[in-house]
Amino acid sequence: MIWNIDPAHSNIDFSVRHMAISTVRGRFEKLEGQATTDDTGRLVAVQSKIQASSINTNQPDRDNHLRSADFFDVEKNPSLDFVSTEITPTGANNYKITGNLTMHGQTHPVTLNVEATDTIKDMYGNQRAAVSAKASLSRKEWGLTWNQVLEFGGVVVSDEVKFTLDIEATQVQA
Repeated sequence: MIWNIDPAHSNIDFSVRHMAISTVRGRFEKLEGQATTDDTGRLVAVQSKIQASSINTNQPDRDNHLRSADFFDVEKNPSLDFVSTEITPTGANNYKITGNLTMHGQTHPVTLNVEATDTIKDMYGNQRAAVSAKASLSRKEWGLTWNQVLEFGGVVVSDEVKFTLDIEATQVQA
């Protein structure tokens, strides 16, 4: 069965330490993708595309800097693309999803810890399901190395970026 991500009911949020003392949060606002389940409802494949230019930290100047060549370089790298390579059940409705994330022109593996919901039928007769996932990554692995050293020795932007995904999807009607 094929499931399309419902972007109106999905979120991809991130957080990163700023100046070693606080956390900046943001999100990507434009995403699309699909998941595939087998006849038993087990998740077997996932692919998604996030528009890099849709980054939003509620600070237009910072968002423009993040879109620039110092970070995502959205002119050359318009999307962040994920394709699963292995999905392992780890318990009832829980999965470990490993896949390739292409970001900033580089592809590296990432692993997501995922919790899925049971499917439901919505008020229009569509089957719906959702997942929540968490992951962290090193921005340096993708060549996102811009930074400035602070007087006390810390840096403006930490290397570790934490992601939280809340994705809702609808089953494609055959």
